[in-house]
Amino acid sequence: MDRRPIGVFDSGIGGLTVVKEIMDVLPYEDIIYFGDTARVPYGSKSKETVTKFSFQCIRFLLEKGVKAIVIACNTASASSLDAAQQSFDIPIIGVVDPGAVTACKVTKTNKIGIIGTEGTVSSGAYEKAIYRIDNTVDMQLKACPLFVPIAEEGWQDTDIAKLTARRYLLDLKDSGIDALVMACTHYPLLENTIEEVVGKDIRLVNPAYETAKVLELMINSNGLKNENPREAEYRYYVSDNPVKFKKVGENFLHKPVGWVQKIDIEKY
Repeated sequence: MDRRPIGVFDSGIGGLTVVKEIMDVLPYEDIIYFGDTARVPYGSKSKETVTKFSFQCIRFLLEKGVKAIVIACNTASASSLDAAQQSFDIPIIGVVDPGAVTACKVTKTNKIGIIGTEGTVSSGAYEKAIYRIDNTVDMQLKACPLFVPIAEEGWQDTDIAKLTARRYLLDLKDSGIDALVMACTHYPLLENTIEEVVGKDIRLVNPAYETAKVLELMINSNGLKNENPREAEYRYYVSDNPVKFKKVGENFLHKPVGWVQKIDIEKY
């Protein structure tokens, strides 16, 4: 049994959808979350810069004594996961591969849609991950940048969200896909709206949930699970604006965010 916390980081607030799934799948595990809110978004930055930022986040979490790290950011996972796994002696997973594996498992038509931020879509990360599994898959990609502010405003079940989703997704629905990867940590908040637009025949893949399941398997296989049945502790750190993080974070987690501290990530 290992009582050390799990570390999770993201470029901002969206990674809390991954934290929410980890809380559900691993209810006894303590979690330390870092949101790099001063430097969000990562999607518009170079691979070298994102890797530098990711390494700083990892070093911060290591200082807190974590036993495993989840890169809860699609851009950071695509840009720096391999380098991080080679550079740090701690289990590290990202969010891209779990979503890709699940999409390939659930598709029956071999046609998969990917929706994400402009940075994630242009990175080609999901195409590479899926083609490593099956290079015959027909992929349709669509950037849906307005989903992020809609989620952060808490408007995910409004007419604004539905109209935006229809504008983004109707062409994807008509393309013949039967699986759709929500390749942004904000998008699971809009899952009901997205499903309403694309229909129940298209399977929605939530990489946040799939990542939590991969994490569970990883800590079990490495003897890292905390099996002590007690209330877990959650601590949140940000690089800027803890007040906004607390307010928006409660919408993401569907529970109070009690403890948020601002830190200087540049020291790491």
